[in-house]
Amino acid sequence: MDILIEKCNEALDGNTLVIYTLTNEAGMKVKICNLGATIISLFAPDRKGKYQDIVLGFEKIENYYNNTQFLGAIIGRYANRIEGGVIEIGGIEYKLERNDGNNHLHGGYRGFDKVFWSDEAVSKGEKSLVLSYTSEDMEENYPGKLEVKVSYSLTSDNALRIDYYGISNKDTIVNLTNHSYFNLSGHDKGDIGGHELIIDAEYFTPINQECLPTGEIRSVEGTAMDFRNMKIIATGLESDEEQIIMGQGYDHNFVLRSNGDLKKKAAEVHDPVSGRRMEVYTTKPGIQFYSGNHLESSATGKNGVSYKKWSGLCLETQYFPNGMKHKHFPSCILKKGKEYKHTTIYKFL
Repeated sequence: MDILIEKCNEALDGNTLVIYTLTNEAGMKVKICNLGATIISLFAPDRKGKYQDIVLGFEKIENYYNNTQFLGAIIGRYANRIEGGVIEIGGIEYKLERNDGNNHLHGGYRGFDKVFWSDEAVSKGEKSLVLSYTSEDMEENYPGKLEVKVSYSLTSDNALRIDYYGISNKDTIVNLTNHSYFNLSGHDKGDIGGHELIIDAEYFTPINQECLPTGEIRSVEGTAMDFRNMKIIATGLESDEEQIIMGQGYDHNFVLRSNGDLKKKAAEVHDPVSGRRMEVYTTKPGIQFYSGNHLESSATGKNGVSYKKWSGLCLETQYFPNGMKHKHFPSCILKKGKEYKHTTIYKFL
């Protein structure tokens, strides 16, 4: 794997913008920006070997700074929603920013997607790109000085591997993920309704009108959430089920049967038009399937494209949303001095 480093002439918030291009032996390519450790492009081959950019992104890098849809970014400290923006750790209550109505979303107003990450010494022949960030104690009102690293690797068999690490000097909560929007036909090729999807989950966590999990763990049987067998996504998007209506599409967490086993496939997406397939493997217990229900509010995309509702889909590996509210959900608490570690692999076929 080769890494090319490009420093942009422009600066943002006093920081130099840097773009890293990772290329594997087969010619697959991914571009990552130091702002938000964001994946800004990913070129994968179709059934004829033609490469296209299959992740949504912005025409201008600075648009990621004001990005309300989190395109391609690393999310932290806590991915997804926290009810009322309140958490309790060790008997102490912390009031987080309420940046999503009455709730906390994706780390607050200045989450990890809005900060500049530093690179380790990158040189030719590196096996991965490692970006790091130090989140100071009480940043966005989270306790503990948290040191995080994200490693991006592009393997010879066309897999993008993301490894997450963290350590804190106080008990805190951590739930990191990547928020890339995929369209396997190409980022500018319309909506993902025709894509086919499998999620290896027998249960999901239903949401209320604020897209907050209610605490129930419900069977997917007989619902639009049943992706145990390959299913066209549009079938569910057109459903009149209450869960689809409340989410304005899919915005739901699925309880993975893989249960943290990186050898077991958690999900798979197939685009019949291009022939591309993407498999997802993860050490996390849940995966959020988000169908891009609010993408029409995004800034102008790459090549001048105006993204619309359902132009891309996210498969965000994670602890369950609103996990501090529901104690029977997997714990997202990171104890002082203990290492947070998590891996997700997106493999393209």
